[in-house]
Amino acid sequence: MLSVFHSSHVNGTFMEGARWMNLGKLLRFLSVVSLLATLTFALVLTSACTGGLNTDDRNSVGGAASSSGQITVTDMTGREIVLNGPATRIVALSPSDCEIIYALGAGESIVGRGTYCDYPEGVLGIPDVESGADMNVEQILALNPQVVLITKMDQGGQSQIAALENAGIKIVICDIKNIDETYTAIHIIGTITGKDAEANAMVDGMKQSFADIQSKVEAHKATKPPEPTPEKIYFEVSPLQYNLWASGSNTFMDEIATMLGLDNVFADVNGWAEISEEQVIERNPDYIVTVTMFYGSGVSPEEEISGRSGWGNIAAVKNGKVFRINNDEIARPGPRLVNAAEDLMGYIYPDLVD
Repeated sequence: MLSVFHSSHVNGTFMEGARWMNLGKLLRFLSVVSLLATLTFALVLTSACTGGLNTDDRNSVGGAASSSGQITVTDMTGREIVLNGPATRIVALSPSDCEIIYALGAGESIVGRGTYCDYPEGVLGIPDVESGADMNVEQILALNPQVVLITKMDQGGQSQIAALENAGIKIVICDIKNIDETYTAIHIIGTITGKDAEANAMVDGMKQSFADIQSKVEAHKATKPPEPTPEKIYFEVSPLQYNLWASGSNTFMDEIATMLGLDNVFADVNGWAEISEEQVIERNPDYIVTVTMFYGSGVSPEEEISGRSGWGNIAAVKNGKVFRINNDEIARPGPRLVNAAEDLMGYIYPDLVD
C-alpha cells in the first residue's frame, strides 16, 4: 500500500505526515499540507529564522551558560530564553527535535512527544500530545514540562503559546529548512539539554560526512568525460493524488542534490511548493526521487510515477531512474540526513558504495 510522504519536519520540519489509503492517514497528509504552506510563508522571513546565536561561549553555539548555572539561548525566531539549568522535562512536538534529543543522549529528558514522533523506537513509550495547528495545551500542561520545543507549524495561535508561558513553561522554536539551520537547531537543543559538547561533535561529524560525500562524487566525476550540463533531479514530496509538491532551493534536499553534483529542476522555486505535471515533463529530470511510503502491497510509488500519463518520455522514467528514498531520513532535518545523502549517492553512483 502506498503512503504519502509523511514528513517529519521537515520539521521539517516540513513534511511530517500523510498517508494514502484510509482516513487516519489522510488526516496526517492534511497536516503536511498545512505545514508545507507554513514553510512556504516562512521562507520569506529568512532573516528572522536564522536563529540569532549567543557567542559568549565559543563552545556553545546555540547559547551560553552563566557562572550561576543559568542558560541563555536564542531560538530560531530570535526569542531569548533563560533557563535555570539544563532542562530535565521537555515536551518535543517535532519528530526531528525528538530525534536530535535522543541522538545527543538526552532522551531521558523527554516527558512528552508530538503525535508523529516515532523514532527512535524508545520514544514510543512516552506520552504523546496533539501537535501542529491542533497543539493541545491541556495535554502539555498535564506533563509539567520545563521546556516545550515547537516549530512554526505547532503555533495554533498566540493564545496557546501565552497559556504555556503563563504557566512558567519556556517555549523554544526550532524551524528548519536547510542544513545550516539543522546545525543551528542541534546547537540550540544541545544547550537546552546541557549537551553542548555532544552537539558540537554531532555537527562536526555531519559536516565531515557531507564533505566526504561531496569529495567522493567530485573524484568520481573527475575520472569521467566532462558532462555538458549536470544531470537533473526532481524531488517529489507529495504525489499526484494529493497534488504535486517539489523541493526547491533553500532546502536540505536541494543541498544534497548539489552535494551529489546534480541540478535540482525546481531550484528556481524557493522552499517547498506546489508544481504541475506539465512543469515536471518540460523540465525532464534524469532522476526522480519520491518520498512516498510503501507497505509492500499494490502499486509501488515508483510504478505509479512511471505509469503516469504523459510521463513516459521523461528521462528518469524512460531510463528506470525513479528512486524511493527513506521517507524519515530525507524528511527529518537531523543527523539522519547523512544517511539520506549516502543512500542517494549509492543509487546514483553505485561504484562509490563501500
